[in-house]
Amino acid sequence: MLFFKLFFESFRFAVNALKENILRTVLSLLGVTIGIFAIIAIFTLVDALNNGIQNSLSAFGDKVMYVGKWPFAFNEPNYPWWKYYRRPSPDVKEFKFIQDNAKWVKHIAIFEDKRGNTIQYKNNSFEDGKIVGCSYEYNKITSMPIDRGRYFTKSEMTAGVQNTIIGYDVAKQLFPRGDALGKTIKSKGQKFKVIGIFEKQGESLLSTPSNDEIILIPYNSLVKMYTSKGRNISPVLIAKGYKQDEDMGEMHAELRGLIRRHRGLRPKEEDNFALNKTDAIADFINGITGSLKIAGGVIGMFSILVGGFSIANIMFVSVKERTSQIGIQKALGAKNYFILLQFLCESMFLSFFGGVGGLILVSCLSIFSTETFIISLNIQNLIIGMGISGLVGIISGLAPAVSAARMDPVEAMRAS
Repeated sequence: MLFFKLFFESFRFAVNALKENILRTVLSLLGVTIGIFAIIAIFTLVDALNNGIQNSLSAFGDKVMYVGKWPFAFNEPNYPWWKYYRRPSPDVKEFKFIQDNAKWVKHIAIFEDKRGNTIQYKNNSFEDGKIVGCSYEYNKITSMPIDRGRYFTKSEMTAGVQNTIIGYDVAKQLFPRGDALGKTIKSKGQKFKVIGIFEKQGESLLSTPSNDEIILIPYNSLVKMYTSKGRNISPVLIAKGYKQDEDMGEMHAELRGLIRRHRGLRPKEEDNFALNKTDAIADFINGITGSLKIAGGVIGMFSILVGGFSIANIMFVSVKERTSQIGIQKALGAKNYFILLQFLCESMFLSFFGGVGGLILVSCLSIFSTETFIISLNIQNLIIGMGISGLVGIISGLAPAVSAARMDPVEAMRAS
């Protein structure tokens, strides 16, 4: 009961402090407001960035490894591309060898994509489309949900039937009336029957080509399309592991051993292929966003430090103005801890007011959200913001509260 009385009384004093000199109090709390805004805004923006990137990476699949010539590289100034360029690409024989012998690979597919293609239907055309040729289990590895129609059958994949599943933007451009299924489109002089349309994916924060712009065809169809014209293809293998292989260590070791064996590499010869995890992209991004959070926290703490001194100043003024009142409270039996807690709670409430202002400003950032970058103040960041505000209030009000609690009641009443 005493706690609630103290709580509401402190809240009333904090509100009165705001009312008595609004300009002084608001200016004093501005440091806390700016500090909380800086810290929580950075946290919120980083969370939005992470969510956008995770959504982009989800298209690559979970627990997925890519096998090809080129290793993933991030900010490597001396990337030896000439060395990797000479490496052999995976082929169908290698794909089937792994498919027949791997124990830690749940699904595996071979695919190749060709960009910058014009796709046509009668007088309508879609420029800069991406043709992807893949084997049967490709859809079990990557995230490519179908909105209308169906996926390829195994026999269609094996025979290289001229069927296709098209992206949302391709369908919208070529078939404005939405009657794409069963129609025949053309690209590179080849005709394909539309059997499905992918769900709309939207833009990617990683600037990777969207599934909205692709036409998916059987791998054998793509091979015929390009090799018949004397063009080379450089396919990639994509493998999905089992849940129990959490870090994909078993699958990585098995794939490496099988590929070396298939290519006849001697024990001392280095790998002439790359095994790439999509986790590497996420880890790289997390390193950057982690640094951004630290930088934002440091910048915000300087503003909060200024705000803390301002709150301490308000509380010292409040103690001086209420000296006689403190003396009367003590004369009537108020304990030192009661006076201490009263001023600490008041300081905390004042800091809360400043923190709420900062959080309101952060929530206003949502107006800058885009389809791929959704800014939203979540509960975790809200709690962090209020927690920092409360902590600043307690620390800032500690010295004034201690000075009020130690006052001699007789001397305090004489101060009036």
